[in-house]
Amino acid sequence: MQGTVDGFSYGLVTPLVGFLMACLGGALGLRCTTRSMLVTHSWRPGWLALGSAAIGSGIWTMHFVAMMGFTIDEAPIRYDKPMTFASLGVAILMVGVGIFIVGYKGARGAALFTGGTITGLGIATMHYLGMAGMRFEGTFEYNTLTVALSVVIAMAAATTALWAAGQVKGFLWSVGASLVMGLAVSGMHYTGMAALSVHLHDTSAAATPGDSAAALLAPMLIGPLAFLCLAGVVMMFDPLMVMGKPVWPPIEDKPGVPAHAVVAHSARRRPLRPLRPRRQVGYRGSRTPQNR
Repeated sequence: MQGTVDGFSYGLVTPLVGFLMACLGGALGLRCTTRSMLVTHSWRPGWLALGSAAIGSGIWTMHFVAMMGFTIDEAPIRYDKPMTFASLGVAILMVGVGIFIVGYKGARGAALFTGGTITGLGIATMHYLGMAGMRFEGTFEYNTLTVALSVVIAMAAATTALWAAGQVKGFLWSVGASLVMGLAVSGMHYTGMAALSVHLHDTSAAATPGDSAAALLAPMLIGPLAFLCLAGVVMMFDPLMVMGKPVWPPIEDKPGVPAHAVVAHSARRRPLRPLRPRRQVGYRGSRTPQNR
């Protein structure tokens, strides 16, 4: 039996809220990635880890906000808690791998392609793992070509977002990167949902185990939402996060030049500076031709 699916039970509310959550998580995560390029080597892992958690939380929040508007008319939907939490962990882990590659190798060339690909695959994996955590009296079937298209959209948009974040050129670049990341997550989600068809079993069977969307998703969304909002406020008060300009040139961008080399060079030239009384030197210099 074919199930009747409605992905917009609340109209445009869930798509818009989900998109904003994806943009917020992307903005914070990509700004943290940019910030990691402006600090010393010891602080870089912390900023990249925060960025990974932000993007992963944004992806997960967007998905389940959108899924709150997803219904099957003939069957109630339940959610498996372990699988739902696992989707969040996988999102943070896979996005973190891509973010760390770009953070350490730079947003260019093979590093950008690899980091963007892994980040995009993390977005897609989170989506389909979250879908696998849904329980109802039936099964999902997917169109292979549409699923492949959704994965390509996620990888291409994630690569573009990471490239824009790596430019370190200011606030407008960050806004553009976050919008691209939001489009990557939302576009991948709804393209993947377009590949979906539902086949129902006997709807008169026993109730499906698991928690309902309202009972499970609403409390679970509070944590990621609070984290994203709090981290966004912190980002607004960090001038380096907003402007994207380093106070000093990053040492890591100059391989082979240690941080103490400049200090040692300046210390070596200080003994030459006591020649300030230039008048005396000038007098001595004027007598030299006469002696010759």
